[in-house]
Amino acid sequence: MREALAFLTLIGRGETPSPRALAWFPVVGAIVGLAVGFVWWGTAQWFPLPVAGAVAIVADLAFTGLLHVDGLADSADGLIPPLPRERRLEIMRDPHAGVFAVVAVVAVLLVRFAVLGSIPPGAIAPASIRAVLVIAALWCTSRTAMAVIATTVPYARRQGLASAFIGGRPGVTLLVAVPLALGLGVLGTDPPARGVLAVLACALGAAVVATFARTRLGGFTGDVLGAAGVIGETVGLVLLAAHS
Repeated sequence: MREALAFLTLIGRGETPSPRALAWFPVVGAIVGLAVGFVWWGTAQWFPLPVAGAVAIVADLAFTGLLHVDGLADSADGLIPPLPRERRLEIMRDPHAGVFAVVAVVAVLLVRFAVLGSIPPGAIAPASIRAVLVIAALWCTSRTAMAVIATTVPYARRQGLASAFIGGRPGVTLLVAVPLALGLGVLGTDPPARGVLAVLACALGAAVVATFARTRLGGFTGDVLGAAGVIGETVGLVLLAAHS
């Protein structure tokens, strides 16, 4: 649990991750999602929805230490332009952000703001506080996708932070994640099918990123895990908006 918290949040940085941390990814994701959801719901009780959406996004960035958004930025710079594989990996190690990174991050944050800043929690579930649960479901699913990618897709580098997860088994992670994510999604939406569809859309969005990375790099990197999680959450949020 400590290793998963250290890898996915600002808590406990300094812990060296190992494959056994992967089983805790869904739980940590759900906890972060609950925190973000409560910030969104609580702020919406006192301020206009756009303010609540913006505060929730800032809270998410703070809880995760910008780690996943940084992965999105690096992945956009490395995966989108036409480059040789080795050059892609070099660019993804470069701390400087290029135009692809800037556009990708701005676009994704705009979409997330559009969703959280336009849907009142009461439009997702009759008791508006229940809408917090579907945010937890999406964040749980995105971290589950990271764990599954890390255990089923080849690692694209010889060595790196995410190489610590090599050797993990996805079965344990899925055993924890599937009932947790679907349960939270069902409890957090009305009709319950909306939550299930949002969870499935989140998983699909993350899978598309992983497939694209495997095509371009031959596998995944730590940045790809972050990008898959952020894109997955965003796709799930968009589906919530479409069905509100």
